[in-house]
Amino acid sequence: MKPKTEPGAPAPARSPRQLLPPFTPETALAKVRAAEDAWNSRDPERVAMAYSSDSEWRNRDTFIRGRDEIRAFLHGKWDRELGYRLAKALWGFRENRIAVRFQYEWRDTQGQWTRSYGNELWEFDEAGLMRRREASINDVPIAESERRFRWPAPGPRPETHAGIPDVR
Repeated sequence: MKPKTEPGAPAPARSPRQLLPPFTPETALAKVRAAEDAWNSRDPERVAMAYSSDSEWRNRDTFIRGRDEIRAFLHGKWDRELGYRLAKALWGFRENRIAVRFQYEWRDTQGQWTRSYGNELWEFDEAGLMRRREASINDVPIAESERRFRWPAPGPRPETHAGIPDVR
């Protein structure tokens, strides 16, 4: 029996470990939000644990294999990308694969803000760990006044924040 919630109340949090393939619309959406929340924590250890020990990544022009390389990559990323805030949206799913689109904003050490637009393709093992991640990302410099993501960081996007607006 499902626990009852008040109308409009957020769904109860589910552990990413409970979100196993084959995905349903509900579990695919929850998996995307769990990934977004983990990345918004800016905690390389937390993020790395969502990937299989031999996970393979392509992130832009960088190729990564395994949790140690993932951790090292994320430490460097968040040392360079200050004020990082990310929103992801489910694009599609089937069986053990999920496609997402995302936007994130960050500033460099000189204070220049950037919005990064991208798409990811994810493949999961039977334990729900991501074993493959393909990320294509483009960067657009923006003025501070053009920022869309202003919630306190690090931390999750508030449930009341709309997420990714229409592409523009």
